[in-house]
Amino acid sequence: MPKKDATAEQEAVTRIPKDLYEKELYRLQAELVQLQEWVRLEGARVVVIFEGRDAAGKGSAIKRVTQYLNPRVASIVALPMPSDRERTEWYFQRYIAHLPAAGEIRLFDRSWYNRAGVERVMGFCTPDEYQRFLHQTPIFEKLLVEDGIILRKYWFSVSDAEQEKRFQSRMEDPMRRWKLSPMDLESITRWEDYSRAKDEMLIHTDVPEAPWYIVEADDKRAARLNMIHHLLSTIPYFAAVRPPMALPPRPRSTDYERPPRELSTYVPDHAADVVAAHDAAAAAKAAKRAAKGAIQQ
Repeated sequence: MPKKDATAEQEAVTRIPKDLYEKELYRLQAELVQLQEWVRLEGARVVVIFEGRDAAGKGSAIKRVTQYLNPRVASIVALPMPSDRERTEWYFQRYIAHLPAAGEIRLFDRSWYNRAGVERVMGFCTPDEYQRFLHQTPIFEKLLVEDGIILRKYWFSVSDAEQEKRFQSRMEDPMRRWKLSPMDLESITRWEDYSRAKDEMLIHTDVPEAPWYIVEADDKRAARLNMIHHLLSTIPYFAAVRPPMALPPRPRSTDYERPPRELSTYVPDHAADVVAAHDAAAAAKAAKRAAKGAIQQ
């Protein structure tokens, strides 16, 4: 089969305009705040799983979901590699500790599905452990749902060309280079292995009680809007009515006297230094232009 032209594949992606994206994102984020209040007041428990290939946009989607939410209600779970002790536990045990209590939302930035992906492809688990995972996961998730947890599972699907483009962008950006790991680069050479692992995972764990929802993620903006809109559409929340609040009048000062400022240690006014340097540079630039104009005359 002839290899796809990466440039043509990229051009085929229809990008949603930024201004339209930002307007709709803000509207959806306002709905997420309403959902949060419903979860808090109704005592609901919500688990949202974000899975997908490296650089598929999971983290940036989570960032937009949580941007205006209360971290005491909606928190992110991103577990490191298991410790030596955790490796001897039942596989799901360390994830159970992070499931929500009443009135909480847990967003899993990768999850127990590590075993179906990177552990399977890279040989970090045995064939028996992998088969046991495929058998136990639907049972485990059915138990969560039966107990009242609202479980949503999203797979962010990205093309090989788009993934490579994002990897290259990270390599060239010192602010985001930390996102790249040797494991990420290894995934390029194991693309089809990860594809087979994903397909096998979906066959065994895409069940009616806990279905997978695929998010087309070559356009990050569209992926975020689609995922958030879908999440909101699948949870029967309503706009919670908060009791009215009003600022109380500030009481008149009595005999309190603030201690002298010199008794405290304040952080240096770096912002003032930045403004001064900017103004000095602007003044020097203006003087240079004026001098150049005078010479030309």
